[in-house]
Amino acid sequence: MYDFGDKKALFLDRDGIVNIDHGHVYKKEDFEFVDGVFELCEYFQSKNYLIFIITNQAGIAKGYYSEEDFSSLTDWMLNKFYQRGITIEDIFYCPHHPDEECLCRKPSPKMLFDIQDKYKISLKKSILFGDKLSDIEAGERAGIGELVLIKSNYQDEYDYSKLLDYIRKKENN
Repeated sequence: MYDFGDKKALFLDRDGIVNIDHGHVYKKEDFEFVDGVFELCEYFQSKNYLIFIITNQAGIAKGYYSEEDFSSLTDWMLNKFYQRGITIEDIFYCPHHPDEECLCRKPSPKMLFDIQDKYKISLKKSILFGDKLSDIEAGERAGIGELVLIKSNYQDEYDYSKLLDYIRKKENN
């Protein structure tokens, strides 16, 4: 594994971290941002983190929605971030079925390595937020410096402001 300088990234899983995971979300009418996700991203962006979303999207392979549906929702979501002054550098996704043997589906670290190669970032200086063990395993296998597991089944009650308070306190110590 190789590392690139000082560029660092915030990696976010989509369903369960950016939005409430209602299961195979592909329409904007069903997309609900998690409370505080914009503030979380604003904070990390202010600390010079590049922000990426990495997501498994098996609903494509299962025929629940098309890649065009995913792309349309992604454009809408990115615009919501943009309206808040937040830049999501890129979104990497795996469209494959969990039973397929692909190289990109988390817990594989391939999406993380692809981002590292494309954007020349330091994985060991980066942070990953996930709601599943497969997210965390991908981060471990890639050598991500800090991994944060958030239980998504409580996501409708979760507020990132508590996490931001913790991070700020940790910084000041």
